[in-house]
Amino acid sequence: MIRFENDYAEGAHPRILQRLIDTNEEQSPGYGMDEHCAKAREYIRKACDRENADVHFLVGGTQTNTTIISSILRPHQGAVAAITGHIADHETGAIEATGHKVLTLPSDNGKIKAGQVKELYDAHWNDAAHEHMVQPGLVYISHPTENGTTYSKSELEELSKVCRECDLPLFIDGARLGYGLVSEGSDLSLADLAKLCDVFYIGGTKLGAMFGEAVVIMNDHLKKDFRYMIKQKGGMLAKGRLLGIQFETLFEDSLYYDISKHAVEMAMMIREAFVDKGYSLRYDSKTNQQFPILPHEVLSKLGEKYSFSYWGKVDDGKSVVRFCTSWATKKENVERLIEDIRNL
Repeated sequence: MIRFENDYAEGAHPRILQRLIDTNEEQSPGYGMDEHCAKAREYIRKACDRENADVHFLVGGTQTNTTIISSILRPHQGAVAAITGHIADHETGAIEATGHKVLTLPSDNGKIKAGQVKELYDAHWNDAAHEHMVQPGLVYISHPTENGTTYSKSELEELSKVCRECDLPLFIDGARLGYGLVSEGSDLSLADLAKLCDVFYIGGTKLGAMFGEAVVIMNDHLKKDFRYMIKQKGGMLAKGRLLGIQFETLFEDSLYYDISKHAVEMAMMIREAFVDKGYSLRYDSKTNQQFPILPHEVLSKLGEKYSFSYWGKVDDGKSVVRFCTSWATKKENVERLIEDIRNL
């Protein structure tokens, strides 16, 4: 079985594994206070072109989302997100478990617009009974989205402007950030994200690391006591250097971007094969996630040799599925899939 159902099926990039072996018997302070974490922070600040960025390392995405959001919101506030947002429908109510509601906005492509946020904000404060309702406290987006779509720089600028006018911190979930930054037509950089949002994170788990996410806090008001929140939420790894070494390796040169490009190139080959065969795509994704709409008999045929994720039913005869590539996807496996698509 050749697996295309997610982008974390493999372990870690060989350079990371080798670095972990080479440093295995080093003695270092715990909890991210070691020289490897310090070096990784330095590399990330340089990539963001912001020396004042606060950088912290956590283990996984849900833990990171929960820690960031609960550290920002007051007890009566909620997080604004697309109805398809990861925190809204794929984290088992983790945000609600902290006592905060996810305030969802409609979205067909995974993105939310500045105008939607302003409308929600105004509707809350113009309601005479607003103190009886959950107050919008921050805006959450992911880049890329759950549907593989990406924000343009102009879209993010508009969203950032509204968030600042409304005093709503903007948080970007970057679990697959590298795949979005290198995608076709992308005009966003890490430096742009650092300028336009209050906090974001750089995903490692789905991008070459064995595990780990790097949180980048830009808003000075959100930096205070964040390590307390990491500890309280169970995210402060005693052997913190294991996280630092991984991000040090990813960002000491272009490795993070190089392996992201590989995944996207493999996904574009798969996308082209489905389109050439005459199948349509549910979302216009230029990242490592592709969503073909396929007849059920085709799904059964491909399912004999390949694993992929079921996304939703279109009608009695067709469904949307997801084919997902990763930093480690082998070209020969993609070519084998393409050949089978052509022979359908």
